This record gives sequence, C-alpha cells and structure tokens, in this order.
Amino acid sequence: MTVEPPPFRRVLIANRGEIAVRIIRACHEMGMEAVAVYSDADVAAAHVRLADAAVRLGPPPPSESYLRIDAVVEAALATGAQAVHPGYGFLAERAAFARAVEAAGLVFVGPSSEAIDALGDKLHARRLAAQIGVPSVPGTLEPAPVLPDHEHCVNTAQPGENHPPRARKMPDRSQSG
Repeated sequence: MTVEPPPFRRVLIANRGEIAVRIIRACHEMGMEAVAVYSDADVAAAHVRLADAAVRLGPPPPSESYLRIDAVVEAALATGAQAVHPGYGFLAERAAFARAVEAAGLVFVGPSSEAIDALGDKLHARRLAAQIGVPSVPGTLEPAPVLPDHEHCVNTAQPGENHPPRARKMPDRSQSG
C-alpha cells in the first residue's frame, strides 16, 4: 500500500474557536502542520494551543483582526504556509479574500474567487444554473419586490394567507384562581 504525502506541509487556518480546532485536527491527521491566527481576546484559546504555530492578528474586534485580509495573508506568508483554509463565516465567502490568497501565491482551500463571485449572489447563481440547464427547485430568477415596511406587511396581510398570526396582548391570568 502506497501512502501519499499530504497536499501541503503547512496550512494557515483563518478562523477561530471550534471551527479552527476541527480544521487543525484534520490537518494533523493528514500529516500537515497547522498555523492558527488569533486576536488578543483569543490568546489562550484552544485553537491557538493546538496549532503548531500561531500569529496575532490584532485587538479583539473582528474588524481589526480576523476580518483583515492583509493581516491574514501576511501571517500565512510569514509562517511559510502553502495554503489558507478559511473555515466558515468570517472571510470564507469573500471573493476578495480568495483573490488575495491566490495573488500571494498561496492555495485557497475552498472554491476559487471566480466561483465565489459567481455563486455568492443567489439570484445570479440561480440564473447561471438555469442558463446551463442545471435542475433546481422552482423559484424566481428576479429579485423579490421590496415592501415599504413591516407595518405595511402586517396591515395588508389577508386572513388565510401563509403568515404568522399578528401578535396580540394576552390576558393577565396571574390573578385567576
């Protein structure tokens, strides 16, 4: 039996918490080193402790740490990672992140930036699927109309339509009895 070498020597995981822990464990099971990133709030987190290396991205707010594409790519390059796994959430569905990883000469573990661009917009994805003949559930290929506001919706709903009942104040039953 031939054992294939792992696809990468080192992978940076651009996420935190349980998501990162699971990816780190999978990397280790495949014989790859894992690099964690963290904010100041996560310095002692499990994903940081389990990783082979860890890089501080910045202060606790995600906008100043985990969502900084430049800092994540810089961390991958500085640690010698060959690939970046986005996990899910944070930057996972941002084509700009995938493009930045690709432009740095690294492998983005996930769909290409072109695929994220094409399929990130559900209406665009449905139109594309219809155009190339991929069967899909019935639905619209156009945006739903935007109604003026919540009150308009509540006031124009007709009895028997598929909508939740309008909230009403319940009688006080604490004195009964």
